[in-house]
Amino acid sequence: MSTPTIPGPIVVLGATGHLGRLTVEQLLERGVEPGRLVATGRAVERLADLAERGVQVVAVDRDDTAAVRSVLEGAERVLLVSGLDPHRVEQHRTVIEAAEAAGAQLLVYTSGPHASTSSALLMQDHASTEEILAASSVPSTVLRNAWYVENYTGQVDTYREHGMVGAAGEGRVSVAPRREYAEAAAVVLTEDGHAGKVYELGGEAVTLPEIAAAVSEAIGETVTYTDVPGERLREILSAAGVPEPLDAAFADADRAIAAGELRVPTADLEALLGRQATALRPAVAEALTAG
Repeated sequence: MSTPTIPGPIVVLGATGHLGRLTVEQLLERGVEPGRLVATGRAVERLADLAERGVQVVAVDRDDTAAVRSVLEGAERVLLVSGLDPHRVEQHRTVIEAAEAAGAQLLVYTSGPHASTSSALLMQDHASTEEILAASSVPSTVLRNAWYVENYTGQVDTYREHGMVGAAGEGRVSVAPRREYAEAAAVVLTEDGHAGKVYELGGEAVTLPEIAAAVSEAIGETVTYTDVPGERLREILSAAGVPEPLDAAFADADRAIAAGELRVPTADLEALLGRQATALRPAVAEALTAG
């Protein structure tokens, strides 16, 4: 792919989250001038250091249609990091319509694995957003990100105390460090030739017992893995404070892992990175070192 000259801004919607922020950092590493980057979100105080480096930081609530339209005026390329709000599909629609009205050359959306065909509850909003994108005239690229290794390493304190509990059996889930998904997004945002593409992004496909073993090795303590029925996992999540309906959705994700729905080939991620994705054990060690 060729690297174009992009005269207008690159807007990152969701820069206050982990993936969005990492993407801004990757764009800077790729040589994008800080003044051409617009980083948005609600808690923009988290982006103070980026503002000091010259990145334009703008507070934007996706429920505020006027604010979304304003920040996208003149935008050349837009990254829409999928939201977390229960009504996120409507928020995504607002962004897509604003990008279309602004004449953006490319809108990049972070979706989920096999979103259009998956039975996983967590994929339903992604599928709906992809349908809105497909009906829009704005050129788009869909990044169907599989699981971040940080989904698991972020729970290491719980694993130490209670072990790792899941309902995925010997099913495999594709994992990679969050920074590699961010790097892939930065590549798409700074190169030509990605419009109209849907990329299934994921690294090594591993079982939950293998993740427990990798965490054990990294922390020097044994983390046990216990497989339970899906309904029991939902009860455990609920008791741990995970609210409805997320408890059911997270338990259902393990069902999807068991069914092979969260496993993707490594080819797309590695093609965008230009190298192999980081394997499970070094990825876990890196994530735990980074904290």
